[in-house]
Amino acid sequence: MNKKYAFALVALFSFGVIIAQNTNESKFKQLGQELPTPNVYRTASGAPGPQYYQQKADYTISVELDDENQKITGSERVTYTNNSPDPLNYLWLQLDQNKRAIDSDTRKISKGTIPANPSPRAIERFFYDFDGGFKIERVTNTSGKDLPYTINNTMMRIDLEKPLLKGQKVSFDIKWWYNINDRMKIGGRSGLEYFEEEDNYLYTIAQFFPRMAVYNDVEGWQNKQFLGGGEFAVPFGDYTVNITVPADHVVGSTGKLQNASSVLTSEQRKRWAKAQKSYDTPVMIVTPEEALEAEKTKSAEKKTWTFKATNVRDFAFASSRKFIWDAMAVDINGNNVMAVSYYPKEGNPLWEKYSTRVVAHTIKTYSKHTIDYPYHKAISVHSNRIGMEYPQICFNGGRPEADGTYSSATKHGMISVIIHEVGHNFFPMIINSDERQWTWMDEGLNTFVQYLTEQEWDVDYPSRRGPAYKITDYMKGDKTRISPIMTNSESIIQFGNNAYGKPATALNILRETVMGRDLFDFAFKEYCERWAFKHPSPADLFRTMEDASAVDLDWYWRGWFYTTDHVDVSLNGVKEMEVKLPSPEDISEAREDKKEDYKRHIGYQRNKDVETVVKKDSTMKDFYNSYNPDKPTKKQEEAYAKQEESLTLRQKEILSSGKYAYEAEFENIGGLVMPLILEVTFEDGLTEVLRIPAEVWIKSETKFSKVMVFDKKAVKIELDPFYEMADTDRNNNFWPAEKEESRFEGYKQRRQRGNPMQQNQ
Repeated sequence: MNKKYAFALVALFSFGVIIAQNTNESKFKQLGQELPTPNVYRTASGAPGPQYYQQKADYTISVELDDENQKITGSERVTYTNNSPDPLNYLWLQLDQNKRAIDSDTRKISKGTIPANPSPRAIERFFYDFDGGFKIERVTNTSGKDLPYTINNTMMRIDLEKPLLKGQKVSFDIKWWYNINDRMKIGGRSGLEYFEEEDNYLYTIAQFFPRMAVYNDVEGWQNKQFLGGGEFAVPFGDYTVNITVPADHVVGSTGKLQNASSVLTSEQRKRWAKAQKSYDTPVMIVTPEEALEAEKTKSAEKKTWTFKATNVRDFAFASSRKFIWDAMAVDINGNNVMAVSYYPKEGNPLWEKYSTRVVAHTIKTYSKHTIDYPYHKAISVHSNRIGMEYPQICFNGGRPEADGTYSSATKHGMISVIIHEVGHNFFPMIINSDERQWTWMDEGLNTFVQYLTEQEWDVDYPSRRGPAYKITDYMKGDKTRISPIMTNSESIIQFGNNAYGKPATALNILRETVMGRDLFDFAFKEYCERWAFKHPSPADLFRTMEDASAVDLDWYWRGWFYTTDHVDVSLNGVKEMEVKLPSPEDISEAREDKKEDYKRHIGYQRNKDVETVVKKDSTMKDFYNSYNPDKPTKKQEEAYAKQEESLTLRQKEILSSGKYAYEAEFENIGGLVMPLILEVTFEDGLTEVLRIPAEVWIKSETKFSKVMVFDKKAVKIELDPFYEMADTDRNNNFWPAEKEESRFEGYKQRRQRGNPMQQNQ
């Protein structure tokens, strides 16, 4: 709609919001009822309280990797410290391997269909016969006396001999073994990959020992069963781990190697020392030639690698005779950190070229946006078709073709998964949220910083998640297939979009549009520093972001995290008004315009030459035949002069300014309130951007009008010109109206298909 109006004086001074509908204020209601009540453990500001506590679990573990039978055998001594005010009569441990037991709840609740023409591989899935799960042999106190224990699927309760009081410690021993899963066949976050050509294995080993569950002030024991989706809630502690493997294996692990002289050659130790001073180029510790030679024979001897780790929440390792090993140093504010990679020859040339450099870039960039990386190293291990994280070590996919070529998707997929998994060192390995309950708190926050890190790796890096426009297809989809972000991990529908994409996008919009980079970066860093090596909850993040920025974000958390509403704001129409006092001539001009419209009528066109009575007989004319009603009368001219004399100097100044006013009507169709970003284009081709806070929707959540005044005549207004609102329908974002499906689709970044590198050889 585009109409020109003489601008009445009353409307001139109504530059505020014109309320169209007064709805309830629920979208801006504070989150008091949804968030837990602040207390001595967690404050209303989002910081740890004066009586905040967390438990500690220390481990001494010995494991042996049986390369002939693909089995792990182990024993551990756990020392558990109760820092809570509560006496504990029993302890809960996680037995994550039990997910793969034949009679596990995960197997029982699995769903599926029989395809019309099932392939042998599809049929094989129905016949699960892998003997997975922990085989617990003994649980005893340190004197060897049996302790009573109960296994409930993936959880084990140990009943203590006496209550464990505040400040007390208890130690106990567990002996176990389990079969290692072939993750290329039956999946898994860890396991083995078999290389048939040379009859070798690559092991990425995690969740390999019974681990203490978290006990905290939020929910007591976090002993929710592991069904496969929700990951892990694990307390911090100190580890000493002895890993026995074939003598020709190379081991990468959480922690510092304690016996390098026993497991590394003199030359390898020299290379490692050189790598610690190399800040620009990775140094080979085990060269490709050495790894290739090791593949050819299998040693019958064994070696034990010993690692120690302090203040970590978990432990994992990788082992293979196929490993190439390189490393380089990274300066993190004066602290020397090692970026390390282990990979088989099948990973080259991609891994030798990129992996360790990407690790270094990741810990530098994350340190800038969160906290300084506190550990001595960060490892990336190549294992096909996987991405999984643990303290100081992660397992990453991204394998080129056998001829060494690779597609753009493979290259960028590899770089992205390394950034993402190394980034998990920060979320949740240090800022230790409850993954079993809130997947988004580690995956979403990590994906957000991953996006920042990708964009600092290369110009126009094809990030999958982060920019607002990339989440619109999901948010406008079938609501029965969408769950709020604040949904338990096992109940999430569309896991990737819900726990990774949407929260990462929400944080990116907060940073770019709602808060601005300065306020956001300060508040986000404050959250990371407050909760490093602690157990934050969603409320702690929400409250800290507001506390450190003075920006009321309850409406944002409510809309983006607690609902499935989407963004669809419509610019329904614009009225254009020239700022001036209407004169008699203006009135005449308006009437002339209407008369010209009348003259276009088909009846007038056909009747204008008809011989009328008045044409034939001039005596039938009188005053009104010569009177021009479109010209101002003397009284109208006198009234105008009187009105002009009554104006104040300020009113005369405004009415002679030559400005233009526009009344724009906005409608919230999707339900999610957002700031409004408008780009106005003027007659001279110049533009102006207006940023209107989301509070403009207060008391008018469905529809309102707003008056805007400009020095020049506007010819176009566009809503969300920079694709930052996640608006799901841009076709109602323009005045004058225009369609934009093709332009918007063309704007989306697409990864190359196929393997042009191979095709050009």
